[in-house]
Amino acid sequence: MFKKLRNRFLIVNLVSISIMMLVAFATIYTITYQNVQRETNMELYKVSDFYHSPYNSSKMPRGEGQGSGTGGSTGSGSSSGSGSDSFPSDAMGGDNGGPGGDPNSPPARSVSFMIKTDDQWKITDTHSRFDMEDTFYTEALQKVDQNKVGDSERQTGQFALDGTDWAYVVDPSGDGHMIVFIDVTAQQGILTNLIYTFAVVGLIMLIVIYFLSRYFANRSIAPVREAFEKQKQFIGDASHELKTPLAIINTNTDVLLANQEDTIANQAKWLHYIKSETERMTGLTNDLLYLTQMDDSRSTMIHAKFNMSDAVESIILPMEAVIFEKNISLDYNIEPNLTVHGNSEQIKQVILILLDNAVKYSGPKGSVNVTLQRQNNDVMLAVSNTGEGIATEHLDRIFDRFYRTDSSRARKHGGHGLGLAIARSIVDQHKGELYARSVVGEGATFYVRLS
Repeated sequence: MFKKLRNRFLIVNLVSISIMMLVAFATIYTITYQNVQRETNMELYKVSDFYHSPYNSSKMPRGEGQGSGTGGSTGSGSSSGSGSDSFPSDAMGGDNGGPGGDPNSPPARSVSFMIKTDDQWKITDTHSRFDMEDTFYTEALQKVDQNKVGDSERQTGQFALDGTDWAYVVDPSGDGHMIVFIDVTAQQGILTNLIYTFAVVGLIMLIVIYFLSRYFANRSIAPVREAFEKQKQFIGDASHELKTPLAIINTNTDVLLANQEDTIANQAKWLHYIKSETERMTGLTNDLLYLTQMDDSRSTMIHAKFNMSDAVESIILPMEAVIFEKNISLDYNIEPNLTVHGNSEQIKQVILILLDNAVKYSGPKGSVNVTLQRQNNDVMLAVSNTGEGIATEHLDRIFDRFYRTDSSRARKHGGHGLGLAIARSIVDQHKGELYARSVVGEGATFYVRLS
């Protein structure tokens, strides 16, 4: 069950994070793509404006600049000119009009060329800094989406030719069209690399997130598993505690039914057994209900300042006679007028539980000692007794429900193993601290710290 719960948590977590990562990556890619497209269009328009400028009236000689730089390469049938298979970048000469620049060169940073056509899309003129074969111009013109070109608006687009990405802009003119092309392979490479980067980073992040989610899922489920195991143990222990008195009641009832003609006086022993076990079951169910109420966060108890010293004395004084009858000595040292904030009835119940346990387990001719004093800003109650004490491995568990260090000895003294659990719940609700210290063979001391 818990494995399925963990896997469900992992799936939900990974799907949620994957969706968020996908949205984030898509947003970044969209913004980058729009910026690249904007810059590409600006460069296209800049080159197109150049070809409309007076500089274009005097063509530069073919082959000029072929050996002056490096640029995007094309296929052997696309860009060969004067024995060269590469297009040098226009940036080698800088912007037109700049130092060292060619006033007849386009101001673009990448390879560019221009094609003029008539209204039937037949080539009438071409212009480039490089010698290109006529077939390259024809292939480039065939890639232009001619159906989307209007009569008055500029139309842009992109295509791939012989491994090179080109962007173009079509400027309609009165008797035909002017199409300007620029090499955008580098820009498209940026977008492609961005996709690969997102894929790799996303995969690595998902792997890391999977192991992190698995770790935190196990930690998150651990308290649930612990609570579930405690609940199972609680139900099993409660059933066991109820099973014994029910069996006794059932047996004694059978005895009564077997002797129906006998008098009640003669059957009184069996009736007393039934009554005793019924009272025991009533006490057990009352304790269980009280614990349930204590655990319920909706349980609201009125808390106010009260005299802790008077509360301790009100519990000790009535028990002095009972303690004396059991041949147990009682010593107490109570600092007067110590006040705490809480519910006085609940705190009295804690004192009664601790004192009753101390008397039960002090042993014959033992002693019980109760002290109440102020420590810094808190009030400390200590209830100690002589006796067998509590082993170290049991000290952390004696406050669990139904937990007993010795079941046979606990049944001899009575109780259900719920007293200390109730005391711990009350003290926790008061934001206090309840703990025990013990030396085996000497006795144990229980401490209650309240503020």
